[in-house]
Amino acid sequence: MILEMKVPSPGESITEVEIAEWLVQDGDYVEKDQAIAEVDSDKATLELPAEASGTITLKAEEGDAVAVGQVVCLIDTSAAKPEGDEPAKTEEKVEAPKVESSKPAATEAKTYATGTASPAAKKILAEKGMDASTISGTGKDGRITKEDAVKAVPSMGTPTGGNRGTSRSKMSMLRRKVAERLVEAKNTTAMLTTFNEVDMSPIFALRKEYKETFKAKHGVGLGFMSFFTLAVVRALKMYPAVNSMIDGKEMLSYDFVDVSIAVSGPKGLMVPVIRNAENLSFRGVEAEVKRLALRARDGKITVDEMTGGTFTISNGGVFGSMLSTPIINPPQSGILGMHNIVERPVAIDGQVVIRPIMYVALSYDHRIIDGKESVGFLVAVKEALENPTELLMDNDIKKALEL
Repeated sequence: MILEMKVPSPGESITEVEIAEWLVQDGDYVEKDQAIAEVDSDKATLELPAEASGTITLKAEEGDAVAVGQVVCLIDTSAAKPEGDEPAKTEEKVEAPKVESSKPAATEAKTYATGTASPAAKKILAEKGMDASTISGTGKDGRITKEDAVKAVPSMGTPTGGNRGTSRSKMSMLRRKVAERLVEAKNTTAMLTTFNEVDMSPIFALRKEYKETFKAKHGVGLGFMSFFTLAVVRALKMYPAVNSMIDGKEMLSYDFVDVSIAVSGPKGLMVPVIRNAENLSFRGVEAEVKRLALRARDGKITVDEMTGGTFTISNGGVFGSMLSTPIINPPQSGILGMHNIVERPVAIDGQVVIRPIMYVALSYDHRIIDGKESVGFLVAVKEALENPTELLMDNDIKKALEL
């Protein structure tokens, strides 16, 4: 029996996906539920599991955009499982790239170059007005590869003797969607950014005293994200316009806080959501941040886990950013940017002292958030972070940390 495998719908608004990578080869025997491909949607990268056991025939190439419901492969369920064939296949997959890319193979290919160019190579050579017959190919049977065409193009300017090759790769569907949304945010919002600085000494002191006990009790670290998330929850209750968004000619405000956290995944920027952050404790926030970050890193994050969100927190400080203007995540109206912590001289009670300082930035949509509200919101965040024991822990540290 031949089973047609169709692209399942990853989400309600998604109509097509892109074959990012086939994890099996044409003609392989696959087991039911075995991951056979990775597919990119405009929101996430998902694995495609085999619906049955059998021999697979691929019907789409890597990089192809395929509609939801389209047949991407066939599985012959009547095929018998080969005996002792898996090790050979594994060895073949590992060794094949090494042989093709080794220097002896490249040299041998040049000796019988035919001048036949791949489509990508033809395009490059045509743009430069070069004849394919003058190029020695290093691909299979002397085929001119894209890299051959790039290297054959004379460089402009003063020769340096160094490598001046370039490479071209297709952007993933997720990366293209992120790019579209960033441009959309710049073009459709009246975005402004306000800045402030936070003395992180109180949080440093709390973490130094309680982080080991906290980790031993809850199995997660006491990081900065829980302090910032709870400070944002408090500030959003004080300034609800920041927890709103424009819907046509109306302003839609929320009585709950779903915090989107910007994380870097293997396919690019991802923004999973911490649901109902107003109901979470320090332990709850840290556990959820860890769970979502691991799922994003492993490429297992789902569309539902990245859908929605009423406000975003972005931590550029983990990459060393001192200051930035984060871009709003539409249709949200505000995003808080965290940055690195640097010891700086500050004046306190007429004395110059050294304190660990973090610059923070709030980008907001000025169409519904006024300057007074934006500045007030960021000051409220600063106050909570500089006095967490009183404003975030109700003067009971052990109860707040559930120790």
